[in-house]
Amino acid sequence: MKLQLRDLLGLSVRALGANKLRSGLTMLGITIGVFSVVGVMTTLSAVRQSIDTGLSVFAANVFEISKYPAIRFNGNWSEWNQRPNISPREAEDFSERMLERGYPATIYGVDSGERVSFEDRSTNRTMRIFGTNENFLLTHKYEIALGRNISATDLEFNRPVIVLGAEAARELFPDQTPLGKSVLADEHRYTVIGVLKGRGKRFGENLDNLVLTPFPRWVANNWGPWRSMEISVLAPDAPSVPLAQDAAIGQFRQVRGLLPEEENDFELYSNDSLQEAFAQIARVVGIGGLLISAIALLGAGVGIMNIMLVSVTERTREIGLRKSIGARRKDILLQFLLEAVALSLLGGVFGILLGWGVGNVVAAQMSVPMIVPWFWIGAALFVCSAVGITFGFFPALRAAGLRPVEAMRYE
Repeated sequence: MKLQLRDLLGLSVRALGANKLRSGLTMLGITIGVFSVVGVMTTLSAVRQSIDTGLSVFAANVFEISKYPAIRFNGNWSEWNQRPNISPREAEDFSERMLERGYPATIYGVDSGERVSFEDRSTNRTMRIFGTNENFLLTHKYEIALGRNISATDLEFNRPVIVLGAEAARELFPDQTPLGKSVLADEHRYTVIGVLKGRGKRFGENLDNLVLTPFPRWVANNWGPWRSMEISVLAPDAPSVPLAQDAAIGQFRQVRGLLPEEENDFELYSNDSLQEAFAQIARVVGIGGLLISAIALLGAGVGIMNIMLVSVTERTREIGLRKSIGARRKDILLQFLLEAVALSLLGGVFGILLGWGVGNVVAAQMSVPMIVPWFWIGAALFVCSAVGITFGFFPALRAAGLRPVEAMRYE
């Protein structure tokens, strides 16, 4: 008796449905293994896409000098913490030196989690108050929507002026112009001189939750020995960045008074270095996801072999009966292989759907369009099929090798 493939598929599905709980528990291991890969890779794709489109923390021809690295992943924390803070004097000295060489620099400090108020209105406590100079817009890719930027005169005379981010302007002045109004920021009075254009979100963070104040006034109101300034340097264009970085390292070492044999006690990074750092993290996370998946799939494969061996034992009389009425050895072999593959693929499909869903929830939080990781979906289906065939072959071979007469006498 020759059975069609669809007949064998029907027999396999009915056999799995007869033991729903056992089949479900076996599929769970496959689901976890596939979920760990597809979920991790979808999430990494979302983060990478968000970085590629929005890691423009700075312009392409801008780099940063800081006490700490931008991404502190598995690093030497004790060494970083022992570095001296960048003081306002060092930041100003460095800025003047770089300007003489044709490289404008932004120096800034920031207070996060602050509130800005006007009369009876207040923003949420999510505002960042930057104390900075006139170059902040150049290096951080902001534009003025209304009024003007902080000027060199504001810095020289330490004027109490402020430039509002788009979010602060919306919350405090929904129906009137903010220019010339007096606002309270971090318990200090400032006169509004400008409003920034909105930039939206990056990595789920609102880029418009900020206000800018003159650097000297911010230092007078907020500076403490625990703080460290940040510095952004603007090169003429992207190809000039390496030359500007060399100049910056040399000038900052002179500001710090470092001897030639002493190592740098500060960090220098740009968009490229941030992307490279993320790529390293992504590789580590990806390898971790693959290891977890491999362990889960190995356990699931053993589970598939076990359930198929039990199934062969329970259905010995059925196998004998089918053989006695003409079922061929390869029909029995194929039927049990199909059962193992179907069990593995069903678990894989659930894992793909779950991983894809979780990954795209992360993508939505980062304002990234929906991602379908076709390569990893295809790889997951291939691996699930391989697991089903590999771990289902021995039970299928055992079922195909049963003798009809002995099988029918089995109790």
